Amino acid sequence: MKIRVGMGFDVHELEEGRDFWLGGIKLPATKGAVGHSDADVLIHAICDALLGAANLRDIGYHFANTDNRWKGMDSKFFLKEVTAMLHERGWRVGNVDCTVCLEKPKVNPHIDAMKKVLAPLMNITEEDVSIKATTNEKLGYVGREEGVNASAVALIMKD
Repeated sequence: MKIRVGMGFDVHELEEGRDFWLGGIKLPATKGAVGHSDADVLIHAICDALLGAANLRDIGYHFANTDNRWKGMDSKFFLKEVTAMLHERGWRVGNVDCTVCLEKPKVNPHIDAMKKVLAPLMNITEEDVSIKATTNEKLGYVGREEGVNASAVALIMKD
């Protein structure tokens, strides 16, 4: 069996009055992430981790923010497509481990709901999706509630 790991990172600005999508679900918040698609920073980081593990470049290469086909797109579409790209090449997802860095809203109460959404998109179990949340202790753009970031590590396998 061949295995590979990849890492992903994404960051988005936060803005008043926007919907806040994270891990495929809409969170109750006064600010939402700004982006060409729905700006789901967690899904974008997972996509980059999976693509990196398979040596398939990054999410921007496949779904450019200059392409109007992806404007306002639900990021769950990207994760499903990335998983399909891996499967076409004989890879399957083993697990993902993610961290979201955000002052508010609190992420922990929503983690189980996110796992329920994300796991089937990658053809894995909820137990294979780890999501952790932290703040930036009021430091930097995250601490000032100007932005959100997420990182992810993914394991992929091929028989």
